[in-house]
Amino acid sequence: MELLKIKKIELEFGIRELLNIEELSLYEYDRIGLVGANGAGKSTLLRILSGEIKLPGCNRQAYGEFAYLPQLHSTTDEVLDFSLAGKLGVHQLSTTYMSGGEETRMKIAAAFSKQAHGIFADEPTSHLDSEGIAFLVNQFKSFSGAVLVISHDRSFLDQVVDKIWELENGKITEYWGNFSEYQRQKEAEKRALEAKFEQVQAQKQKLQSAVEEKLKQAQKMEKKEKSKKRQTESGGRLGHQKSTGSKQKKLHQAAKSMGKKLESMEEITVPKTQRPIRFKLSEALGLHNPYPIMGSGLTLSAGGKMLLDNVDFNVPLGAKIAITGANGTGKTSFLKMLLEGHPNLEISPKVKMGYFAQDSFKFGNDQVLMDFMEQDSDYSIPEIRQILAGMGFKNQDVKKHLSQLSGGEIIKLHLAKLLAGKYNVLLMDEPSNFLDLPSLEALETLLKNYPGTLLFVSHDSYFRERLADVVYEIRDKQLVRII
Repeated sequence: MELLKIKKIELEFGIRELLNIEELSLYEYDRIGLVGANGAGKSTLLRILSGEIKLPGCNRQAYGEFAYLPQLHSTTDEVLDFSLAGKLGVHQLSTTYMSGGEETRMKIAAAFSKQAHGIFADEPTSHLDSEGIAFLVNQFKSFSGAVLVISHDRSFLDQVVDKIWELENGKITEYWGNFSEYQRQKEAEKRALEAKFEQVQAQKQKLQSAVEEKLKQAQKMEKKEKSKKRQTESGGRLGHQKSTGSKQKKLHQAAKSMGKKLESMEEITVPKTQRPIRFKLSEALGLHNPYPIMGSGLTLSAGGKMLLDNVDFNVPLGAKIAITGANGTGKTSFLKMLLEGHPNLEISPKVKMGYFAQDSFKFGNDQVLMDFMEQDSDYSIPEIRQILAGMGFKNQDVKKHLSQLSGGEIIKLHLAKLLAGKYNVLLMDEPSNFLDLPSLEALETLLKNYPGTLLFVSHDSYFRERLADVVYEIRDKQLVRII
């Protein structure tokens, strides 16, 4: 049964066409993942489909009730199913003292409490711990209505959706299957495009060679004509010249015809492969202590709650360490403790820490992007441009003001600045939240190549598996090494 039909989704952002979609339909049992680059308009499209945004000339026909789970907004005063809220770990209704994960759980409980025919969800796994994500997966699987979800969590998409809508250049392309199947189809498309590119290039080269050969033959004939000018001209000789001139003309016409065919041939653009970025740590930032950060008998409390009790740990030089654990166990507090110091913490004097916070999208600075990146960086402008390109920024983006960037783009910019900064230890709190999937894969590549020491909090299992060589879980007030 059709639940939603919408026609003429047309929206411009400045001089740029953000959305130009003729028609979309949503059916009762649809399970759709909406993917695309940051700034492509995914969240805007979701709000249009949900009825939050009304466009002139857009015809929206809804045949059921829909719940909308937004990305970066605070929880609304919805009526909650308290049984569901309890299962999600929501034990208080005020968002004033909630962590990011607790607030996300509240929004999820509110959405499912509506008993709607369909749910539109924008990054519902953000800030959730592994247990919360597993519960959310089961809720979506057992939900009888339609689901349209934006998510950076590849494992979540694999478990929940069976169709992908890719938003690119304002248009939707539909792919059947979960996210992994979508990736396989995209890879097959890329290989086919590369093969077609090679084929067209070979045809162009063949035509170009033929054009050059025809012109060369015509030039030879012209030289022969000039060498015979002094000879006595008779009727036969003139006839010969006329025949030669005719051949020259035909050769020039053939070359011209081939040239036109060459110009009309299809132009195929193959995406460029990003060169690996070579990060550098200056001699002043060099660390030689095999364990630049060590904790002994460490106890940590926050808000009157004990989070860690008599914990010992060492951070090996150059390690990439993931910190995981349930919401509220103190992962963010642990990173902040490393940044701010603690009596039971021994940190090498040469350690310079860079910190990425969960709420980095909340940003009031309005500098020009490149000016922002150049501050406190030892990298040259070409090197900074390469790091920005690695995070999906284009050449023209460097002249933008920060106020022109989307929340996801601000996050990418903060991550790029951190990587280009004067640091040798990076602390990252949920760096994968709100990133588009291409940027997430790019971040994995950049961090793999980063030569410094990295500690990061993440509930994204794909991200951890691809990046971490050590994994700690905060459990029962202890820091337990699980990998």
